[in-house]
Order: sequence, then structure tokens, then C-alpha cells
Amino acid sequence: MWLRLRLLLLVGLLFAILYTLFSLIGFALGLREIYFYVFMLLLAGILVFIQYLIGPKVVEISMMVKYVSEKEYPELHRIVEELSREAGIPKPRVGVSGLNIPNAFAFGRTKRDARVCVTKGLLNLLNEKELRAVLGHEISHIKHKDVFVITMLSVIPTICYMIYVSFFWSSIYSRRRDSGALALIGLTAFLLYLITSLLVMYASRIREYYADYGSVELGNKPNWLATALYKLVYGSARADRNTIKRVAGMKAFFLNDPANAVNEISELKQVDLNLDGVIDEYELQVLAERKIKLSKSEKIMELLSSHPSTLKRIKALSNLVQ
Repeated sequence: MWLRLRLLLLVGLLFAILYTLFSLIGFALGLREIYFYVFMLLLAGILVFIQYLIGPKVVEISMMVKYVSEKEYPELHRIVEELSREAGIPKPRVGVSGLNIPNAFAFGRTKRDARVCVTKGLLNLLNEKELRAVLGHEISHIKHKDVFVITMLSVIPTICYMIYVSFFWSSIYSRRRDSGALALIGLTAFLLYLITSLLVMYASRIREYYADYGSVELGNKPNWLATALYKLVYGSARADRNTIKRVAGMKAFFLNDPANAVNEISELKQVDLNLDGVIDEYELQVLAERKIKLSKSEKIMELLSSHPSTLKRIKALSNLVQ
């Protein structure tokens, strides 16, 4: 409930920022510029719509996705089908990525167009229960239309950036008397672009927590997903750096941020008490009673990431142990 309330407040704040920016433009330039607002909204909408249309194909190519049949991967299909039935959504297409980075992701335009994919690196790393918990997370993303929500929210930073480019750079070459006002509006729009980009990433982090809870709601135990997240961090830390850089633009789709895995390892020592590579229920119960400690660098990295700190996610999962 608290996550949902935070997201609603965040959406309200993002649109309030956009309204304030348009009001500033109207105050500075007058209502004669109203056509500009309409143009910016239409252009931003067209750009996002194009992204929405071609997005799945871009993900397929970037992630080296191959859709697989039930004969090829019967266990994977069985788990996806069971979780989809439990979630009340159509069974997504099932794919396997050729990437060696251990991870999973979901994408698609609608629930009926959804696809769930795992990497070969993930299949080699997790047992059946952990895999089920990870797939439950991705199915939860589909159920709550997270890709669509984040795509729509990303319109606002896009508009702010377009206004910055239009106003600031035109003021440099303009001979209008109000060129100073144009430059000020452009700089304000750029500042709001930075702020709204951070807010959209914050919204993405909220959706990750929500999907973690969704996996538990689908019948997966919190320690299954906690262990999977733990293993993903260590697996990503050992992955080829060039491969991670190649898919950097797509990491928002992943279950966790593989680029930050090396930094997260030291933080996770607070969780695995017996250092056996598995987070059991007892360790989650202990964690639920303790305060976690994040380094300053990790806090900054999280602020600039679409994913929460893995340690904080496992801490949140510890509160779900019954």
C-alpha cells in the first residue's frame, strides 16, 4: 500500500513540475506561444509512441533473444505457465538470451504481447525454486504494466529536454529582446530535466520493490528471491566487462543492475551470515531485526540507478518472512 501511495504521489509531482514549466513559459512569453506547448506535447508523444512500437524489437536484438519451444525448455515453460495462471494474465512468450550475464527480463507492449526471457548465464546459476522466484518477479512486472508505466513517465523528462534545447540554444542566436528570458527558461528546463530523470529512476526503483513483493504473492518464498538476487550479484561481478558495457542501455529491463555488482558484494556480507552462498529463512529473520549499512558511494550509485540496492531489496524481503 505504501509503495502504491509513493508512486501516485510521484506521478502527481512529475506532472506538477511539467505544469509549472509550461506556466513559466506562458508567463514569460504570453499566451501567443500556446502553439509551442501543443507542438512539444505532440512531438514528445510521437517520439515515445515510436519507442513504444519498436522497443520490443530493439530489446530482442540487443539482448540476443531466441524464443524457445516447450520441447526445448519444458521446465522453463511449465514455470512461466503456472505463474501466469496464478497472476491471471495470458502466458507470455518465452525466450532465452545468449548473454552470459546471469539475469532475466520482461518486455512487450501489452499483457498479450508480453515476453519473459532468461539468460543462459541465469539458467546455469539458479536452482528451480530460485528460478521460479525470479520469473515471478518478471511476471509481476507484466501484471502491473510496469514497462508501460515507466515509458509514459519518461515522456516528462523528454519534454523538459526538448524545451531546453529549443529555448536555450535559440536564445544564443536570437535577436529578440526577450532572449535573456528564453535562456533562463532553457536553463530552468534543463534543471527540471535532471530532476525529473532522477524521479523517473526513483519510480523505476519503486516498481522493482513492487515486483519483488509480487513474486512472493505468487507463492514464492522471500528467501528464494533473496538468494537469487544474491547469486546474481556474484555472477554479474564475474561476468565479462565488455558484455556488460554492451547492454548498458538495456539494464533497466534486468532484474538487477549488473554494472553495479562489483560494488555491491561488500555490502552483501551483512546478509549471508554463514557464507554458504544461500540466504535462508533464519538469515532473513535476523536481517529483519537489524539495521543495514550502505556506503556513501553505494547510496549515490542507487540514486543514479533504475534499480534499488540489492541489500535494501533483500532487507525489504526479510519483512515478508512469516
